[in-house]
Amino acid sequence: MTRLALLPLAALALGAGAPAADQGSTITVTVTNLRNADGVVLACMTTNEKSFPKCRGVAGAQAAKVAAHEGTLTLTFTDVKPGRYAIALLHDENANGKADRALGMMPKEGFGFSRDAPVRMGPPKFSDAVFEHGAQDRAMTIRMRYML
Repeated sequence: MTRLALLPLAALALGAGAPAADQGSTITVTVTNLRNADGVVLACMTTNEKSFPKCRGVAGAQAAKVAAHEGTLTLTFTDVKPGRYAIALLHDENANGKADRALGMMPKEGFGFSRDAPVRMGPPKFSDAVFEHGAQDRAMTIRMRYML
């Protein structure tokens, strides 16, 4: 099992000496059903509806990249402020930084979304994956899914 703590962008800008009262809580994500240890798992958490699920590089989004492990792994997003968030995962088995597709449509690699958002003819809507996060630490499980 791998744990990965992510530093929020605000902490990098303000420095690490912020008082504990100003810090947010954590969201711990357990990723299950990984079919192999090939490549990496990319995770992205955002409050921005327009950038979901491709939120890497978007202001305010937190991203992670961790080596894949067959079975289960854990990611921890830290200093998360209360708000509405959605999480997207990709098991990038060939570590090329993108979601590979068969025949230009069908995902060849694993994917997962908060709230186990349904996939219908494309990625889910933000509204299907969004969850409310308060001031308390939170734990959730996201199941990796494979179509091929």
